Amino acid sequence: MSIEIKMPALSPTMEEGTLAKWLVKEGDTVRSGDLMAEIETDKATMEFEAVDEGTIAKILVTEGSDNVKVGTVIAILAAEGEDASAIEAPAAKADAPAEKAEAPKAEAPKEASKAEAKPAPAAAPAAPSSGGRVKASPLARRIAAEKGVDLSAVAGSGPNGRIVKTDVEGAKPGAAPKAEAPAATSAAASVPSGGAAPTSETKAVWYDESIPHEVAKLSNIRKTIARRLTEAKQTIPHIYLTVDVRLDALLKLRSDLNKTLDVRGVKLSVNDLLIKALGIALEQSPKCNVTFLGDQLVSYSRADVSVAVSTPTGLITPIIRDAAAKGVAKISSEMKELAGRAKENKLKPEEYQGGTASLSNMGMFGIKQFEAVINPPQGMILAVGAGEKRPYVIDDALGVATVMTATGSFDHRAIDGADGAEMLKLFKALVEQPMGLLA
Repeated sequence: MSIEIKMPALSPTMEEGTLAKWLVKEGDTVRSGDLMAEIETDKATMEFEAVDEGTIAKILVTEGSDNVKVGTVIAILAAEGEDASAIEAPAAKADAPAEKAEAPKAEAPKEASKAEAKPAPAAAPAAPSSGGRVKASPLARRIAAEKGVDLSAVAGSGPNGRIVKTDVEGAKPGAAPKAEAPAATSAAASVPSGGAAPTSETKAVWYDESIPHEVAKLSNIRKTIARRLTEAKQTIPHIYLTVDVRLDALLKLRSDLNKTLDVRGVKLSVNDLLIKALGIALEQSPKCNVTFLGDQLVSYSRADVSVAVSTPTGLITPIIRDAAAKGVAKISSEMKELAGRAKENKLKPEEYQGGTASLSNMGMFGIKQFEAVINPPQGMILAVGAGEKRPYVIDDALGVATVMTATGSFDHRAIDGADGAEMLKLFKALVEQPMGLLA
């Protein structure tokens, strides 16, 4: 009996994903554990493994398809001894709601004829063909509306001839008018000549098409970053506290430790030592190691430090668990391993989800100071800049020291300014007297 392969939930929060790439094709034989596809979630691109054995009879969702709901049948697997070529593809379940919503348009041929004579709204510009309603995915319909493509003139490459995103992206604007929904009329009227009219997603945003440009689709990861940062700035009252920290003693300790650790293949970075310092400061400042829950406050007794890592697909924050209790060599090894896999989009959900506070270091880019956005549901994030030679008062005399500026962003609903100041004071002391990091 054939087996339905469904879109998996690759993380606890995943509701839909992008089928980025098929690693198998129809007719291939797979065994349990074989890699079948790469699926882009809201956090990373992950590999999907086969659970059952058999032959790939039908691939129902083409690679590159967006917004594929968890549980959607994406392929059919023929069991051993079963004729794969005889298996029929089932109706696409993921589109059921959309089909029902559009059904009234196709009930009566006369109504369909009338619809042809009127411009369709931008959200649903499907043109009826001689055999009835054109089969197209919702995403393909939206792209067609934006480009002014006549769907009835497009050949579909999806299951049962269904038009999918890739079919429309390469199509040229046809006879179908690119009509806009009434609600967008007033906004479109304000767009300067040469600009792109706003869609339902961009609303009042426009851009000048006369300037050489290219438009790229947002990845699920970038969409999540945009949503979460917007949520953070709109709902969390940030309070910013800044302190200058002298780094000379820390740099000396790092140099000495690296001479000792070299035989173990470990090379400490300044960031490794800062992770340790933040972990200790958080544990000793429990009022800053919190999550605000409206009418409740969660206080953590352990510091799990999320560390911002830039990847080709966007920012991600792998976590150093129990940072205060770990040795600096262990932190260094873990951080290098996590950062490497983060840049390859191979982190497991439990390696980047959670954390009690975050550290963002832009010193390697020469940035002197910045204010980071809190990563909800955490209560604070520490932004550190570059260590640089500056005039500095040492023992009541003006001298030169290597100084780093650190700015803490605190959720003011949960953390008072005085408590944030105490935590930064402790962090500064740990960095300026770094032997405490080894205790």
